Amino acid sequence: MKPGPGTYRVGGKVYASVLGLLSHRPPFVQVVPLSGRYIPKPNDVVIGTVTDVQGTFWLLDIGAPRWAPLHMTGTPWKIDVGETEQYLRVGDSVVVRVENLDPTGRIGVTMLGEGLGKLEGGSIVHVAPARVPRVVGRGGSMIQTITRRTGAQVAVGQNGRVWVNGDPEAIHRVREALRMISEEGQRSGLTERVDSYLRSSGRSGEEGLEEPPQESARRDAPATPFASSPPSEEPDESTDGTTDAWRDENE
Repeated sequence: MKPGPGTYRVGGKVYASVLGLLSHRPPFVQVVPLSGRYIPKPNDVVIGTVTDVQGTFWLLDIGAPRWAPLHMTGTPWKIDVGETEQYLRVGDSVVVRVENLDPTGRIGVTMLGEGLGKLEGGSIVHVAPARVPRVVGRGGSMIQTITRRTGAQVAVGQNGRVWVNGDPEAIHRVREALRMISEEGQRSGLTERVDSYLRSSGRSGEEGLEEPPQESARRDAPATPFASSPPSEEPDESTDGTTDAWRDENE
């Protein structure tokens, strides 16, 4: 195995440098940390909050070690210099894509692209970035279960921020489901347990809810998760977060 992120090699053996979940993608092995700040990667789709407004750009907090500037040319709007505050204000939430990272650590983001834009209403729930693959699930199974059982709109950023919109009860149930994922993400059968909780907590007659309508973030806000192609670190839900190869060597 070759050492990937979160690991190092000594004397022909690979060790974890952080506490987290093992992910084995031959020939590389990596450990995804269970806590810590989000480390951006190109093409990550993230949810950011506006923290400052300047004449030609906004500063976004995306949970990374540095702020991410969003330039007015990186939006679908035609904006003149000095008009930025008419479009986004401090506290607004947006969905953007990490476009580039320069050697100094500067993070370039854009709002140009499918499903990107300003989020209207709803609330933001935070989960550890390492839990994002479990929030989404294999093939989107987990997020589809959550939206089907609650009727809420849910969008997942790869920085661990989850936007939830719906009636207060639906938002509460989604929050509880996300709490379960955060606390039990390393256990098998998680999707079934979340589905069981949402079934038992739903109002009478909620069984068989149709999928909520999909909408563009530019019109209102997205109903589907942005992290539909989760990072490769998602552990197999049938395991405890380790891989068969790792267990064969260590049991």
